[in-house]
Amino acid sequence: MDWRLIKEEMLPGAKAMAYDEVAAETVASGGPATVRLYRWLPSTLSLGYATDPDAIDWEFCEEWNIDVTRRPTGGGAIYHDTAGDVAYSIIAPAEAYPSDVTECYREFLEPIIDAFHEVGVDVTFADEEREALYDPACYLRALDPAHDLVGPDGRKIAGNAQYRTRDAVVQHGSLTFDVNAERHLECFADPPVTAEEFEERVCGIEEFIGYDDTVETGLGAFGGYDLHRSQFVAAVEESLAEWADAEEGEWTDAERERAATVTNEKYAADAWVRDRTDPLE
Repeated sequence: MDWRLIKEEMLPGAKAMAYDEVAAETVASGGPATVRLYRWLPSTLSLGYATDPDAIDWEFCEEWNIDVTRRPTGGGAIYHDTAGDVAYSIIAPAEAYPSDVTECYREFLEPIIDAFHEVGVDVTFADEEREALYDPACYLRALDPAHDLVGPDGRKIAGNAQYRTRDAVVQHGSLTFDVNAERHLECFADPPVTAEEFEERVCGIEEFIGYDDTVETGLGAFGGYDLHRSQFVAAVEESLAEWADAEEGEWTDAERERAATVTNEKYAADAWVRDRTDPLE
């Protein structure tokens, strides 16, 4: 099986989701499987497939230029900060991987966990129940040992989700580099949770890696911060490429054209984002 790695690219939320769908079409038609990273620009709130739109503060998101799209996967809504979130996807032929969802998660998450370890953060699968604080927010739902990853102190550090078509399996995930609890909660209409309570449940890599930004970069705090984010991105890319034996690649012209159509007609369309009606079906 041929695999390609598409290195981190900056994408608006709707297009980020459209490329997953296009990559699934590609592998279903006999093309290469894909591992990819992407950075949400602008910052994006992605709703889970069943997220109630009434839970979202639409005016706040518009005022602060936060994209809103809807994932085809389950779970709650997630605020993907441009700097604080690292996103990945794995798109593969369904027949090549376990049909059991938990087994498939475990296989696909091997390189992700290895990447965390590579930058010195001990990440494992959640192994204990924690009750939900607020179901509309993905990071505040009950922990699921099948696909939720936790940091060294047991707080959630990554959420992952899967969906399958007849011929392809798609897994994508949100890996937290840095937590912006206030902004995350402000995207919701009336969350009964404080920023302090959010931070008691969620952590990011930045909390566990110490560095002297002046010594390392000479660029001040942001320079050191961005260096470490870049190092983590490189670790994820290298780990995924090694796991899949993938060659660095890019989208074809046909895929780019298809992604533009899927973006405009589905993932950026109110019918899908607000009403969960797929205009392409």
